[in-house]
Amino acid sequence: MKNYTITVNGVAYEVTVEEGAGTGAPVAAAPKAVAPKAAAPKAAAPAAGAGANKIKAPMPGKILGIKVNVGDAVKKGQVMMILEAMKMENEIVADVDGKVASIDVQVGSTVEADDVLASLN
Repeated sequence: MKNYTITVNGVAYEVTVEEGAGTGAPVAAAPKAVAPKAAAPKAAAPAAGAGANKIKAPMPGKILGIKVNVGDAVKKGQVMMILEAMKMENEIVADVDGKVASIDVQVGSTVEADDVLASLN
């Protein structure tokens, strides 16, 4: 028998799988809910959304790259981040001219729709 921990929608389950006796009949074990692991702490940054203008995720996905730093001046339409969603790379752009006040995600972060990614002043 082998034990596995499987995470589904943020909830971890411990599952035991019996190694084959060759019968082909599946063996089901009752899953036990396990306390979810704590998320990794974010990098030290200003409070989420420190600037007046929030840049939000248009859809769920994963941050592949960050093209700006806190304090950088950006122009409307300038690429700030790359968000991978549905196997496509999407450019997250500044919607106004401004200065980057905060970056609230890091490369590799998974985000949901409407999560604040960064803010501008």
